[in-house]
Amino acid sequence: MALPFFNNQVKRIDQVVAIDLGGRQTKAVHIQNKGERLALLGFAIQDLPGPEKADKPLSADALGNHLKNLLKPLGDRTRLATLAVGMPDAFLRHAELPPMPIPDMRQMLKLNSKAYLQQEMPDHVFDCSIIVSRGPVPPTVDASKPAPPSSNLQKQRVLVGGAKRQTLEVLKTACKVAGIAPHQITPGMVGPANALEVAEPEVFAKEVVALVDIGFKNTTITMLRNGELAMNRVVTIGGDRITAGLSESLGISYAEAEGIKLGMPGEVQQHLEPVIASLGRELRASIDFFEHQQDVTVGTVFLSGGTARSEFIVRTLQTELMVPCKVWNPAKSLQLSLPADQMAGLEQAAPQLAVAIGAAIAAF
Repeated sequence: MALPFFNNQVKRIDQVVAIDLGGRQTKAVHIQNKGERLALLGFAIQDLPGPEKADKPLSADALGNHLKNLLKPLGDRTRLATLAVGMPDAFLRHAELPPMPIPDMRQMLKLNSKAYLQQEMPDHVFDCSIIVSRGPVPPTVDASKPAPPSSNLQKQRVLVGGAKRQTLEVLKTACKVAGIAPHQITPGMVGPANALEVAEPEVFAKEVVALVDIGFKNTTITMLRNGELAMNRVVTIGGDRITAGLSESLGISYAEAEGIKLGMPGEVQQHLEPVIASLGRELRASIDFFEHQQDVTVGTVFLSGGTARSEFIVRTLQTELMVPCKVWNPAKSLQLSLPADQMAGLEQAAPQLAVAIGAAIAAF
């Protein structure tokens, strides 16, 4: 699934670097399309420069230099890059739009976003992907009888991605500083769904699951039903809130709290339970809404993001969600052609790479 609000029309490509622009860390993967299989050639994870909780975005020059340093371990085998942008710099929403070519949809949203997205969004760039239902085939319509009146006959379900034009200009300038050519800029929220389709094709195509990606400031939850991205939500609780809560409860520095969060010694777990339970309740509310609306039951929650590497956090979320939760490996079905040092670190890093791997898959 590709929703690039910037798409450089390059002829068929065989490899790409995909970059997940996270709130605290930037993740990159180098993937090559070898025909029958995709190969992971390298990955890199690097902290953003500056204070851990700085809310001011980097300038184009600072971001470009950061990307240049991030990509050094990946070598110079390709300059083509796909960038995945998360909240609040990009959004992903479901909408109903009149049947028309996608370029016309983009223009219509630009002129009247409030009518279809319930919000004025001046100076945004939009892209759309028509949702093709993979559910049961509807009964055949008897053409000899008049069709029942329905406004839905004049509309189609569409995924709409959007980002501020200024954000895209900063990213394109940063790419120039970094010496890379932007192939696509796309919403990060579609990444985990793309990655799951390759990593777990049977689950993706036949089951009802939730993908939960715990980011720095926000957590995204995406509902998949038989291969269709049926619903998505953003919860404003992420790894930062968990670390800050631990820091405040124990009276230690933010950096110290971040260092012990993943290992989670038993004596500090009680200090985190309120924050994790709050996140669990928000996610459970989204699952309840989806299950009621779709008359289905979510069978598994797939967790990704750096915070998901904590066994305690996974167990606590499972208790709140009352659904089996598992941390999954988005690189599971990729051919691994990694240097020895990266091969050793992949298992630990994999949960953080779901967005980047999914963005790379969409580029081919």
